[in-house]
Amino acid sequence: MTRVNAGLRRVPAWTLYIAGAAWGGWLFWLGATGGLGVEPIEALEHRYGELALQLIVAGLAVTPLRQWAGLNMMPFRRAIGVLAFFHVLAHFLVWAVLDVQRLSAIWADILERPYVTIGMAGFVLLIPLGLTSNNWSVRRLGTLRWRRLHRLVYPAALLGALHYVWLAKGFQIEPLLYLFAIVGLVALRIRRAGGRVAR
Repeated sequence: MTRVNAGLRRVPAWTLYIAGAAWGGWLFWLGATGGLGVEPIEALEHRYGELALQLIVAGLAVTPLRQWAGLNMMPFRRAIGVLAFFHVLAHFLVWAVLDVQRLSAIWADILERPYVTIGMAGFVLLIPLGLTSNNWSVRRLGTLRWRRLHRLVYPAALLGALHYVWLAKGFQIEPLLYLFAIVGLVALRIRRAGGRVAR
């Protein structure tokens, strides 16, 4: 693991931003050119949301991986979090702009469909995290307040996973796996903090 960590230290974090943005752009290109099947908007919306959940799980796993496996991904945690937020944003925009399209219908869906309500609540919780994921915000808020603010990722992650489970048609294993993974990772953080959620 020492060699792996040494290799990771040589990888600049900005490469993760480029890779994540390129993958998101590639998915959009596939959707625009018929590469996502007969329902490209629905497929693109699903892909962005699933990718965001995968990144959220990866971000939550950074600390446990360092503690239990000795794998140090800490230099990439912010990049993972930022990419997760932007893919959640992309998921929302595809749904709102390309799928629903009308503001009145968007508002009606948020109020009347519980899975949309839950997903929107998770997205709203992530907005201040996306806006403060920079060094200026850390200095402005102070390390302690910044860390407390970023604990919002835990309820946001749980809401996102519940949104996926509720959205799935019929009994599907994959959404449940995301939910169990997130519940487990959040529980590890609570246990580590002695009953308090740690960052």
